[in-house]
Amino acid sequence: MLYDVRLEMSYDYDATVHGGRHLVRVAPISIPGVQRVVASSLTFSPRPERINTFNDFFGNLATEISYVDPHDSLVIRLTARVQIENLLPAADLSPSIAQLRQEIASIWSVDANSPHHFLAASPRVALEPAITDYVGEVIVGTASILEAAKAVCLAIHRDFAYDTKATNVATDPAEAFVLRKGVCQDFAHIMIAGLRGLGIPAGYVSGFLRTSPPPGKPRLEGADAMHAWVRAWCGKDMGWVEFDPTNAILAGADHIAIGHGRDYADISPIVGVLKTHGSHETKQSVDVLPLQ
Repeated sequence: MLYDVRLEMSYDYDATVHGGRHLVRVAPISIPGVQRVVASSLTFSPRPERINTFNDFFGNLATEISYVDPHDSLVIRLTARVQIENLLPAADLSPSIAQLRQEIASIWSVDANSPHHFLAASPRVALEPAITDYVGEVIVGTASILEAAKAVCLAIHRDFAYDTKATNVATDPAEAFVLRKGVCQDFAHIMIAGLRGLGIPAGYVSGFLRTSPPPGKPRLEGADAMHAWVRAWCGKDMGWVEFDPTNAILAGADHIAIGHGRDYADISPIVGVLKTHGSHETKQSVDVLPLQ
């Protein structure tokens, strides 16, 4: 599938901002055999005094922007054309949990895709005994890592309610787990915490999701969304496999990855500091348009 992606994020500040420095991660990345960025453009209004683009440790495209002059708003616009391969699900070649531990122990690499980075607690994902116990019960009877991860993906979709008002960007997985409510970020963090608690490497994927309107209804501009899902390391033969617990599916041709990390903190769309007082209003619009 070939997609055109458009994103606009706007920040309107109550008071004038004097200076500011931000790190922005919203541009899709190319992943060999999975996803190819044909073209991409990222613009800012007002234009920053300094712009620096680089790839972070996990290979995500990060853009650092700095302001000196006063401003009262910030608008970030992304346009990109991305080719996504519609890959068929692979045969299950993943090991059992006991065999997985042996495979992990035999790996000496600590590059960005090494499973060793995705086993321990990370800044936004603690290893919670209650979540580990829940996932442990879910995977009873599964014979492989792939089966186990699929079972957890389906269970979270079944047992948790999608509620945009129940949590916010700072909600930790333990709180969302107790509420049994949340959004894609919460469901991804809960699944990651549970898999790691059982010794299965798991990471966070940030990206875009193409959505389809109900039959007979027109597609609404800006109705697509930034999204989050999970990838689990299913052994040496299968490597990383991606799961979308919000929708109870494997990630596929409608999922466009911005990047990977241990949790949301590694791939948040924007972080930074600025000098001002008061609050601000944030708006976001995403369009994912299929071209073929």
